Amino acid sequence: MSDPLYGSNPSWQHHAPGTVGATLEETRHALATGHGYRGKVALVTGGATGLGRSIALEFGRLGCRVAFCFVDLPGRDVRETALLTETTLSAMGVGVYANTCDVRDRAAVERFVQETKDRFGTIHYLINNAGIANDGALWRLADTAWDEVINTNLTGAFNCIQAVSPIFRGQRYGKIVSVSSHQSSRPGFGVASYAASKAGLEGLTRAAAVELGPTNVNVNAVAPGFIRTERLELLPPEVIERAKKSSVLGRIAEPGDVAHVIAFLCSDEARHITGQTIVVDGGLSLE
Repeated sequence: MSDPLYGSNPSWQHHAPGTVGATLEETRHALATGHGYRGKVALVTGGATGLGRSIALEFGRLGCRVAFCFVDLPGRDVRETALLTETTLSAMGVGVYANTCDVRDRAAVERFVQETKDRFGTIHYLINNAGIANDGALWRLADTAWDEVINTNLTGAFNCIQAVSPIFRGQRYGKIVSVSSHQSSRPGFGVASYAASKAGLEGLTRAAAVELGPTNVNVNAVAPGFIRTERLELLPPEVIERAKKSSVLGRIAEPGDVAHVIAFLCSDEARHITGQTIVVDGGLSLE
């Protein structure tokens, strides 16, 4: 039996009144967009380092053109890493655009989205990866520390979704994946702002899925556990060892483990998945 999105229907398959036009409209947009990753445009926030870098490289490996943004961080040479990421993507033979953009600044986000559109013609995938953490007991947490986390992890994602929505709705195609955390539902001590921001992000994911779904836009999230990135190296060794033992697989995730799931959620095969948070924690949440 042919898939109504990708091919003609058998003569014996009947449609309910009003569905034929909708199916044909969806087919037209699918044909205009094309199948597969090759030639699509992926926008990754926080794409210079850590998980974001792995995500950007994964989409490049799949043949996408990649735009990624980053910000300068205290004590880290993010610009140097961004240049390395950009050079690696260029060496893959895919188009790449990189620039600074603070996702907390709506005007900056709109500017970066427009620059990406001007460079590549459109955008197909948005990956909300940019995020920070200010750990500490909630009774000692300064207002500025709370605001910084919420504004980056939650409001920043909202700014990006809002900025790409006119593009996605206009072309009746788009995939949005936001990076949440297992701590949204299983927080440890001292992560009140981080856990709240990620729980809010999952709520935003469900709400955006409802609002953008009628224009063929999928909105999902992934909730990783501990990932072997630069941030993990800041944790005490005993915390890392405890995380390994708490995972039923007995290991810490590599960035690629999460990047592969994000790419899948942007694939044609995942076209009927929306409003979901996929937990990628090695069974950490099963303890």
